[in-house]
Amino acid sequence: MAELVFYCGTMDCGKSTLALQTDHNHASRGRQGRIFTRFDRAGADVMSSRLGLSRPAWEVTEDLDFAGHVITALGRGEVVDYLICDEVQFYTPAQIDQLARLVDDVGVDVFAFGITTDFRTHLFPGSQRLLELADRVHVLQVAALCWCGARATHNARTVDGVMVVEGAQVVPGDTGEAAPTAGRVAYEVLCRAHHRRRLTAATAQAAHMSPAPLPFPGG
Repeated sequence: MAELVFYCGTMDCGKSTLALQTDHNHASRGRQGRIFTRFDRAGADVMSSRLGLSRPAWEVTEDLDFAGHVITALGRGEVVDYLICDEVQFYTPAQIDQLARLVDDVGVDVFAFGITTDFRTHLFPGSQRLLELADRVHVLQVAALCWCGARATHNARTVDGVMVVEGAQVVPGDTGEAAPTAGRVAYEVLCRAHHRRRLTAATAQAAHMSPAPLPFPGG
């Protein structure tokens, strides 16, 4: 039985690395698959991990029809046993429905990877639809860490180094460790407490705060 499986977590928890490993494992057993992604850090038409691994991929656009793509390939005599779908938080709910139909009606396995919530702690529409439809949901166990050392559970957006909680849901930005430059959008992961207080690594450093837990008042 084919399955729709959703692997989720925050940034920095190894989703893309696991996606590449999953593709390798299935391909090494003679299965033929296709890789899809959207807004990858390395640019269009590639899926990459922070460990430096990468593979060519199909770029997911707003008008991509997964069902049409796979059925067309099958009609040409190609074999499609599984799909690796990275950055699924950026897919539309309709595209998630298409993936579910491929599992049920065509027998193609779909392995989806992505983050669940945005910088405002709201569910991405694509991730929400996956949580509603997936046969299995796995929260990745590689713990991303907040600057304080606690497990990071929230994704934060900064503009010019200042954390923001308003704005468009999807704004590609830098996820590296370099200090943001003027007008630069960047992202980092935080524990819930520091996300609530809008306390990023840069603001904590500027305030000379210790990474050890502190008795902050409720905010």
